[in-house]
Amino acid sequence: QVQLVESGGGLVQPGGFLRLSCVTSGSISSIPVMGWYRQTPGKQREYVARITDFGSANYADSVKGRFTVSRDNAKNTVYLEMSSLKFEDTAVYYCNKWPLISSTMFAWGQGTQVTVSS
Repeated sequence: QVQLVESGGGLVQPGGFLRLSCVTSGSISSIPVMGWYRQTPGKQREYVARITDFGSANYADSVKGRFTVSRDNAKNTVYLEMSSLKFEDTAVYYCNKWPLISSTMFAWGQGTQVTVSS
């Protein structure tokens, strides 16, 4: 079973920058699309961004132009660069396959907390 380990979160002021990493215990080179998701207390996990195995990216409207997703298959790592952070970006961030299909998705990792606060 592949394990996901997200890291890079923290406390940042509005307008700040963070780079998140998601390291998988297995190869992601055969996974067509990897995604980033986020969740705040009391709300459902929501889609943030995805990246194909050949580098094509897609973003939720709420982060478009501010976030950049990338992947390094050789390092089994997916990245999320977040700039111009807003209060509403505060959440726990997770990575997983995209789309989320219950029979094929990975077990969720612990996520990494991003807090945007002044």
